[in-house]
Amino acid sequence: MSELANIARAMVAPGKGILAADESSPTIKKRFDSIGVESTEENRLSYREMLFTTEGAEEFISGVILFDETIRQKTSSGASVPELLSSKGILPGIKVDKGAKDLPLFPGEKVTEGLDGLRERVAEYRQLGARFAKWRAVINIGDGIPSDACIRANAHALARYAALCVEGDLVPIVEPEVIMDGSHTLERCHEVTENTLTAVFAELREQRVPLNEMILKPNMVLSGTTCPTQASVREVAEATLACFRKTVPEEMPGIVFLSGGQSDELATAHLNEMNKLGGGPWELSFSYGRALQAAPLKAWAGNPANLPAAQKAYLHRAKCNGAARTGSYTEAMESGA
Repeated sequence: MSELANIARAMVAPGKGILAADESSPTIKKRFDSIGVESTEENRLSYREMLFTTEGAEEFISGVILFDETIRQKTSSGASVPELLSSKGILPGIKVDKGAKDLPLFPGEKVTEGLDGLRERVAEYRQLGARFAKWRAVINIGDGIPSDACIRANAHALARYAALCVEGDLVPIVEPEVIMDGSHTLERCHEVTENTLTAVFAELREQRVPLNEMILKPNMVLSGTTCPTQASVREVAEATLACFRKTVPEEMPGIVFLSGGQSDELATAHLNEMNKLGGGPWELSFSYGRALQAAPLKAWAGNPANLPAAQKAYLHRAKCNGAARTGSYTEAMESGA
């Protein structure tokens, strides 16, 4: 097995998942605004170092996706952030896309930019200690959208990115996110997710990306946020598994779901139910941002004295999601926290 295939398997090791700590500067500013903390480079590092130094988190966290600023920073111990993570047996990763921009002539639709210069950025990030990368595509559901052109444009970009990563010795995380905002039904989300994944894997094969050397980071199949009828946990799990059995090739080592704005507990419950049902050839794991970070961020509140409480909150969420990897998460784990 190749080194990249081994790293991909380590990223979805049993009982573990990935922390997405790759918020862009505007996004982390919003998070910090919510707790009344100024978004300075020093504060951003303090917050992220609080997460990365949490004792025991490595039992449940296989890798961390970093932002460009973070991968270049030195921690209070003098080690770089990738060195700190590697010393705990956690794989450092990096977000490499330049964000979703308006797709010209397609109102309401997005295409992700960042392919220009990517080969050189991949080489630099590999040198800085990254072992995997991430690129996110955004697919909106609305009146008459997504268009086939939007899905094709994003699938093509995802595959080009993935090929450049494999060439540059990084495992690509391929993230086509069908956004949950909207009034669409579970069935409509299923249809759009299926169409998107079908296009993405067709492009990946076309561009010769070895599927055993990459990881998929998709949305779950969910009712839109403003849909009057919200699907149950069981319905979400069944619909998601049905969709992925139809579209995701079995040589893929694993699927790491994004939380996409779900509450902490619901993201965990959905993953847990999928693993209870089982039946897929791939590992079903998590790559959560907000669903792992909301509780520790609130507990931290920018105060160094709150560090133990914040780390406890982060470890709790990591542990709950680790349990969801085997279908052994229960609501009692929340009340017992």
